[in-house]
Amino acid sequence: MASTREVKVRRAYDEPEPADGARVLVDRIWPRGLSREKAALDEWCKLVAPSTSLRKWYAHEPDRFDAPCHRSRSTPASGRPRRERVQP
Repeated sequence: MASTREVKVRRAYDEPEPADGARVLVDRIWPRGLSREKAALDEWCKLVAPSTSLRKWYAHEPDRFDAPCHRSRSTPASGRPRRERVQP
């Protein structure tokens, strides 16, 4: 039987909590004004984050929320292989 894991989405600026589990930042840009110590991250996954052009297109417009998943599949990759994490 496959195990399931809960994924919580939080802002990088939120204070770490004991129940957080592994904290992973998925963004190409480091959050402004946030020190690495205060972020308390376990990993920074830049390569799986949306491209700069996709982020600029989205521009925080909620009406475009569903479209990026379709756009990102048709957007050429950065040329670098995506990192895949496999859990035992």
